[in-house]
Amino acid sequence: MSRRLARGEVIILATHNAGKLREVAALLAPHGLVAESAGARGLPEPAETETSFLGNARIKALAAARATGLPALADDSGFSAAALDGAPGVYTADWAMRPDSTRDYAAAMALVAERAAGSADRGAWFSCALVLAWPDGHTEDFLGEVHGSWVWPPRGARGFGYDPMFIPEGSAETFGEMAPEAKHAISHRARAFALLRAACLPE
Repeated sequence: MSRRLARGEVIILATHNAGKLREVAALLAPHGLVAESAGARGLPEPAETETSFLGNARIKALAAARATGLPALADDSGFSAAALDGAPGVYTADWAMRPDSTRDYAAAMALVAERAAGSADRGAWFSCALVLAWPDGHTEDFLGEVHGSWVWPPRGARGFGYDPMFIPEGSAETFGEMAPEAKHAISHRARAFALLRAACLPE
């Protein structure tokens, strides 16, 4: 049986990414959970040494839970292109890394388009792994995906990361063009969160 959180509990969001923090905090709010970020707590970012989204999310969630003595929720997500055999995948953020350790997602999207330009396959997907961890090492793992296609040039200034180059199946808009509530209803993060909610969150 899954382990559940209780209303009023403080939960650490094991991220330093402001976009992810906003999205996940908004999803947690209706369940009466008090969310704080690892960044606000001054926690270092652990090395992500796994080759899967769930593996890297588990590293981050356990590190935050053990450092704070509180339950922690980590997200590891990424963009994959079929023409690139699933790349950038778990290296989604690395493709955007600049020498000064900031991230340039416009350059990362351009790199996807450049490397996939020779293929007629425009298939793409976003994956989101959510891992909820406790200080005693217990974890609950969830994976959500949304499939669609990539476009070039990017469209829209909403969202973050690779959102402006991704059109989900059944839509004419990119994630970068969609209203936030429309994206949240179908996104990879929303799908993973629905599994987390059913298993572990208070009503």
